[in-house]
Order: sequence, then C-alpha cells, then structure tokens
Amino acid sequence: MPSRVHILVLNHNGRALLEQCLPSIVDCARRADRCCRVTVVDNDSTDDSIQIVQRRWPDVDVMSLPNAYLTSFNEAVRRIGEPIVLLLNNDVKLAAGCVDRLAETIEQRPDCFLASPLCFTFDGRYEGTLSELSFRRGLVHTRLVQPSGTSLTEGTRFTASAGAVLAVDRAKFMALGGFDSLYLPGRYEDLDLAYRGWLSGWTACFVPGAVAWHMGRATFGPRWGDRIAELDARNALLFAWKNLRSPAHWASHLTFLAARVLWSMATGRVSFLRGLAGAIGRLPHVVRSRGRSMPRARTEAELFRNLSAEALGC
Repeated sequence: MPSRVHILVLNHNGRALLEQCLPSIVDCARRADRCCRVTVVDNDSTDDSIQIVQRRWPDVDVMSLPNAYLTSFNEAVRRIGEPIVLLLNNDVKLAAGCVDRLAETIEQRPDCFLASPLCFTFDGRYEGTLSELSFRRGLVHTRLVQPSGTSLTEGTRFTASAGAVLAVDRAKFMALGGFDSLYLPGRYEDLDLAYRGWLSGWTACFVPGAVAWHMGRATFGPRWGDRIAELDARNALLFAWKNLRSPAHWASHLTFLAARVLWSMATGRVSFLRGLAGAIGRLPHVVRSRGRSMPRARTEAELFRNLSAEALGC
C-alpha cells in the first residue's frame, strides 16, 4: 500500500506567491496515487495569507508557527504523522506526478532519507537538484551538475544536497534533528541536513522524473539583500566548524582561513570579515550542535569521494 504523504509549504507574508504557486501544489496532491495532504506552515504573516488560503483552498490546512525561517519545518514535521513529507518554499510549483515519483523513491530504497526533483526556474532554466560535493581551500562546497541524456527522465541518481523542494523520510528527518538553527536566518541548512544524513549511512536521491519549478530568492533575497554575501561567509565557516573532524581537513581549513583574513584586510572586502565575526559569536551554538551529531557510518573522505562529479557519473 502506498505511503501517505504530507506536503508542507512554508510561508511568510507570501500572499502573491501562494496565489501563483499553491494551485499547482493542490492539483499535484489531488492527482497523486496516494493519500496526500497539503498544509501551509505560516510564519507569523502580517498580510492576509491565511485568509486567502482558507477562502480559496478550504481543503488546505494552515499551521501557524513563530517565524523560525526554514527551521519552522522541524516543529511542523513533529506535529504530523505521515511517513513521507514534502518540504516546499512558497515560491515552488509542482508538475503532475512529482509527489508520487519522490515518494516511490523513498519507499523503494530503505536507506533513502531525502529525494529531490529535477528543478527549473520559472523561465525554464535548470536550477537543480543534482549536485556534487567537494572539499577545496579549506571549505566544503557543493556545485550544481547539469544532467544529460536519459538521466533527464529516467532512474535515480545520488545527490549531495537539495534546496527548495525536497521529500524526506519523516522518521529519518526527526532522527537527524531536522534543520539546524545554527545557520539562521538562512543559507547552508539544506546542505547541513544532507551532509549529516550521508554521514549517518543513508542516501539522498535525485529523481529526474519528478519535476518542479522554483522562483528563487523570492522571499529571502529581497529581505537580506547585500547581507547575503556576509551570511554565506559566516555559514560556510559555521558548517566547517560544526562538521569537520578529519585532522587533514582542519589543517587545510585553518591555513586557508588565515589567508582569507589577510586577503580581506588587504583588499577591503568586509563581507568575509563580518561573516567571520558573526561565526565567532555563534561558537557556543557550534559546540552544542557538534555534541548532538549522530554516530558516523561514513568518513568525510568517503563522502567527498563518493559524491564527486566523477562518482555521480557527471
């Protein structure tokens, strides 16, 4: 019997985005071959998002939570009972069949904790979510990989992380502790989740037969603007400090960290220096996050080797 699925759509003051995107999500849920509920997780909206949802889509539930950005999903997932959950931003549209294909991947692979679709921007450009993982210049990096040939429509492949559209095995998501508030207000939470899942011995799958569209930065970008570079720098450092264990990786990280500080001071590029200051201020949280980590079934070296572009067949 197919597993039940719950779609959670995260929203903050996104009436216009919901009006544009929610119809495709509701339609995809209705056409699914399995029981599929839709809930808008509203993060303290001050516009009429909730009223619009209740009036235009009475079958869609609303869960009101304090605005904890992406980590609001942690509480939302805790409150529901379906074994498979789709986590969506409010600027996402789903193609027919997307729910079933993602859910089937998780059902058929007991080790799969995350499945992500072939994702395009609203104007048709490839956005993801097939990505490789690497360790370069002292930091962990992901890079989108363009699928080609039959991989556009057939089978599944491993992926290093996923972004605005991901299906998760609820039990595994809860075991991992969900998204880490270390990175608030945002950036790197999705990579951190996937990285921890891979290290725990599970797998994340790219499912090209499932298709979605993502507007991108529709809510985060306008709100944070020029601070995005600073947040990226801060959270790249926090990710390394939380997750790296290998002495060789730490030696590389510290060497390049010193070089980056000197280069930033010499060139007047303040975004990295501000990001470093912000990361240092969150060191107590880093210590707590490291202490909550699950036992590792894979090493960092195995992860970088197995999720390289070559290993992914890209």
